[in-house]
Amino acid sequence: MVRLHVKKGDESQFLYDTTVDTLVDDVIQEITVIYNGRLKINRIAYEIEELAKHGTMLPSNMMGLTDEQVVELKLKDEWADKCSPMGGWTFNKDVIGRRNGRQPNERMQEILRKAVKDSQAMITKKLVADDKLMSLKIVNEALDELRGAVMIVYPMGLPPHDVIRKEFENTEDLTGTQASLEVMDVQMTQLWFSGKEMIRGKKLKDYLGANEKTKIVVKLQKRGSGKPAREPLMNDDQRREFMMHAYRRQEEIKKLEQDDDDEYLNSSWADSGSLKRHFQGLNNISWKPK
Repeated sequence: MVRLHVKKGDESQFLYDTTVDTLVDDVIQEITVIYNGRLKINRIAYEIEELAKHGTMLPSNMMGLTDEQVVELKLKDEWADKCSPMGGWTFNKDVIGRRNGRQPNERMQEILRKAVKDSQAMITKKLVADDKLMSLKIVNEALDELRGAVMIVYPMGLPPHDVIRKEFENTEDLTGTQASLEVMDVQMTQLWFSGKEMIRGKKLKDYLGANEKTKIVVKLQKRGSGKPAREPLMNDDQRREFMMHAYRRQEEIKKLEQDDDDEYLNSSWADSGSLKRHFQGLNNISWKPK
């Protein structure tokens, strides 16, 4: 299997295994879906943490309004009672005004937070350092972990306007958000290796040869963004280690320069007054003020 170390910019994303006979198109397709899936998991995880603290989302016409404005406009959250958490709730006001403040009980909160922790551990970038692979199956399992937790806590489901439900149903609208800039369009995604774009329609072996036991660094890039920057020759840890080695070597050279052929002058046998002090009984005398 060919192992691809997938990066976006200079940041490691995940490790992915494939074969040299795979089409570049298919590799781009799956890598991009995995990349976008991990972004989705992180978005849902953030919202579930908010769900655990402040309950379901308010309808758009109530979002951001003060209590006085809600009363004045005679607005009501019609979904609050329909979508109550299992085991009841306590009020915990959302100061941002996005959620209705109906916080699930502690046991239900723990179910939600555990699902967030477990799902993020499944897709974390730290897996690269542990030499663990990422796949579309793992991404789907992480999504199922989050979906299952929400279903346990909210057996009646979430309101149709709740962003978590929209994410699960793939009907989310990211227009105008920072998240929309991060998501990559499969058709507009390029894959770069060793400073060259891997052209669609070709196979990986056209760039890597027939050796399946190969590990390479590839970079995801949006079409029109230009050529990605080359990898630095050394990472930060290697650079620090190199600088420390150079410093220690410099100090050793300084010491050697000081310990030259004149060092014998500091020896007792080279002291011209040593014999005189010996006969006068003045050797090995220390003195200090009282």
